[in-house]
Amino acid sequence: MDHHHPSARNETPLERADRNFVELLQELRVTQTGVQILFAFLLSLAFTQRFTSLDAFQRATYVTTLLLAVLAAALFTAPAALHRTLFQKGAKPLIVQVSSRLATAGLGVLVLAFTGSVLLVVDVTTDLTGGLAAGAATLVVCVGLWGLLPRLVRRAARLQTGSRTMEPGTEDAAEQRDDREMAHRP
Repeated sequence: MDHHHPSARNETPLERADRNFVELLQELRVTQTGVQILFAFLLSLAFTQRFTSLDAFQRATYVTTLLLAVLAAALFTAPAALHRTLFQKGAKPLIVQVSSRLATAGLGVLVLAFTGSVLLVVDVTTDLTGGLAAGAATLVVCVGLWGLLPRLVRRAARLQTGSRTMEPGTEDAAEQRDDREMAHRP
């Protein structure tokens, strides 16, 4: 028996949903801390003496980045609100599925917030060209680590095991099918 295959866990779809939700919450704890620090940093900038010297582009970058940080925080906390609203309603697989999508959207927004933050700080401390270069580099690094790296690791895992059952965004095709079935049950 392949102990690396999710079905080797011998868990029911509800047990899998519970495990997946706990794993998702652990991931959100990591990202939420970063979002909170970024948001606090951005909020404090508006109250510094140097803020009044920002040009129109820098102010627009600041406001956009602040709003992106708020949106990222909202997306990362939405799974808790969703769980609280649907608690004990038999919707755990659906909660996990929607929460996963919210977290993925949150990561996308967070990349933009990081990019804007770096652009702003480097623009203010050096110049716009440096800010644009640093922002672009931030975007490339985050997209590479958060988007490309997981795909490469998944491809390597498939090649290593000889398995073609994994689909994008899921651990396993059978797990995805079980989650869909659970979401449609009364």
